[in-house]
Amino acid sequence: MRNLIILLLAACAPKAPTAPAPAEPAEPVEAPVPERVLDTVSPDVWGEYGLDLTTGNPDVHPGDNFFMHVNGGWYDRFEMPADRSRYGSFDLLAEKSEQRVRWVIEDLAAAKPALDTPSGKVAAFYNAYMNIEAIEAAGLAPAQPYLDRIDAIDSREALATCFSQPGFASPFGGYVFVDDKAPDVNIMQFGLSGLGLPDRDYYLSDNESSKALRTAYITMLTAMFTAAGDEDAEAKAATVMALETKLAETHWDRTLLRNPEITYNKLSRDEFIALGGDFPVMSFLEGMGIAEEETFLVSLVPPTAEELAAAQISEEDAEKLGAGFPGAFALAHEASLDDWKTWLRVHFLIDHASVLPAAFDDATFALYGTAMRGQTEQRKRWKRAVRATEGAVGEAIGQVYVDRHFPPQAKVEMDALVANLSKAMALNLDELTWMGPETKVMAHAKLASFNPKVGYPKEFETYEGLTIGDNALENSIQNAAWSWEDNRSDLKKPVDRDQWFMNPQTVNAYYNPAFNEIVFPAAILDHPFFGMGSDPAVNYGAIGGVIGHEMGHGFDDQGAKYDAQGVLKNWWTDEDLAAFQALGDALVAQYDGYCPLDEGETCVNGRLTLGENIGDLGGLSLAYRAYKLSLDGKEDSVIDGLTGDQRFFMSWAQVWRSKYNEKALRQQLVTDPHSPALFRVNGIVRNLEAWYDAFGVTEAHALYLAPEDRIVIW
Repeated sequence: MRNLIILLLAACAPKAPTAPAPAEPAEPVEAPVPERVLDTVSPDVWGEYGLDLTTGNPDVHPGDNFFMHVNGGWYDRFEMPADRSRYGSFDLLAEKSEQRVRWVIEDLAAAKPALDTPSGKVAAFYNAYMNIEAIEAAGLAPAQPYLDRIDAIDSREALATCFSQPGFASPFGGYVFVDDKAPDVNIMQFGLSGLGLPDRDYYLSDNESSKALRTAYITMLTAMFTAAGDEDAEAKAATVMALETKLAETHWDRTLLRNPEITYNKLSRDEFIALGGDFPVMSFLEGMGIAEEETFLVSLVPPTAEELAAAQISEEDAEKLGAGFPGAFALAHEASLDDWKTWLRVHFLIDHASVLPAAFDDATFALYGTAMRGQTEQRKRWKRAVRATEGAVGEAIGQVYVDRHFPPQAKVEMDALVANLSKAMALNLDELTWMGPETKVMAHAKLASFNPKVGYPKEFETYEGLTIGDNALENSIQNAAWSWEDNRSDLKKPVDRDQWFMNPQTVNAYYNPAFNEIVFPAAILDHPFFGMGSDPAVNYGAIGGVIGHEMGHGFDDQGAKYDAQGVLKNWWTDEDLAAFQALGDALVAQYDGYCPLDEGETCVNGRLTLGENIGDLGGLSLAYRAYKLSLDGKEDSVIDGLTGDQRFFMSWAQVWRSKYNEKALRQQLVTDPHSPALFRVNGIVRNLEAWYDAFGVTEAHALYLAPEDRIVIW
């Protein structure tokens, strides 16, 4: 595949005719429609069969650093663009999707659709977001009614009501989704929010990077108040920082938030209100339109000693549990109304900065882009407009995207890959030595009930009732209000297992434990993940590994707590659960030892990333077995001197080709349950015997693990 892929429009103008003889003057012709050419930061080149062999570093032995062996040439040559903090294969494919989506939007807008149609709403939202002249000319006028509403708060009841409204910030909030212990029922679920920095540790940690980000956050807050014309901007910034630091103390360590055994708390309405103490929780519920609901799921309720013991949470980890909802409600009641109004005011400006004048947009970028992630330039406006429009009316775009870019044959080939991965998983289950027969029966039942979704939903959202106009800020708030009403309406409906939680044009995939489903949007089914008719070894190592990864989430440290029907329950014998947890602990220890920064002092959080690491390890193992099944006992051909097994593992490494700047890597180590790409390659392959055989890895190589230290879970 060439670096520049030519896309032909469905209605291209004809080519200009051949020039006539000189004696007959040529008739003027209309210029042809320009060809649309995909343009990516890194070359979109994947070789004749799915592997780009020009990006490796042959001087690095696979056994010393497999990531660099496959990607080292690219890594050393690649220069990070000023508007990026990381870039890799995922980002390249996302760039392609982003440009294709832009063309979809432009074509929809050019057709001048009626404003009350899905296409009309796409065009209007995008055009309003792109109209920076109108945004700048309007100043704060569009925001003023909302800021006035904040200024008018004169009681705790009014404060609680404001917290409940779409478009306004809140220290707590929620959404409607299925009950983990009754997945045929939708229920209102609550969690804590309200922090301007990405994690509570940024407020509470004394390390130098956290201190620097706190300083940068105060600078941003000051700039926002100044841009809004507020007096005492620095004092107000200090007020917000102090309030959020107290709020951070109510949040839990995100590793513990992964544990459903302590985050699943079904409370009656009266019990939830009682958590609030003197704070008027009922006003909050009324404002959300859910005051008649009888039960709620509330995630951050301090567990009892018995619950901690049942969840096997140590005393050391229990100290990382903040005060939770009781503490947040107490803070909402005890902090002064003026402090909360100051907080609400600045967060309204922060949350909507991209559709406010440049002074606000620039201030937020200085924090979230530059200070936090090392970007020195803001992304182009059209790229941000694409993302915002997808967030608002993404399925209306996705329907056109699928028609243009997802051929039916791709779904046929993906269905075959998924089926083969399922066969591999069944065989692996049969051969597990650490799991007993009773638990294997339950595991097989869960595998058999997996629901794979490929490409796009059965029905696309029509966005009926969503009002979009020519004001970008108002569009954002209207979308928030429509989204909440659409979600709230699920309380009165049966659970819809056909719904999707990603757009077809999203480059990603997911596992949903409540539905026991694995989902692969259309946009990820492209090189380097998948190519129709590509070398099977490459497809199995790339998209096969991704399929296996998502299947593996059904059996990771948290997904394995849900049964075949998506019910949160223990289906394990005590012995098998202990063996599974021991394997997980060993994988945690491996990843805790991967320390990319500060001369080995700043490391991967093996516990936070355990679920994703199990997904990678099990996923690649399953993909390898499925690849072998696809050969039906035959040996694969050698291509460019590479065996099928070598191409398989190289394809996995190629998928994770990535480069980070230091700030982005630091943030990932704190907040992201995914390990950095280097360890998603090297940390996984060194546990798989087939990789050693494929590349002749011995004790002399840096990645070598003794057989007894290699971890095989699924």
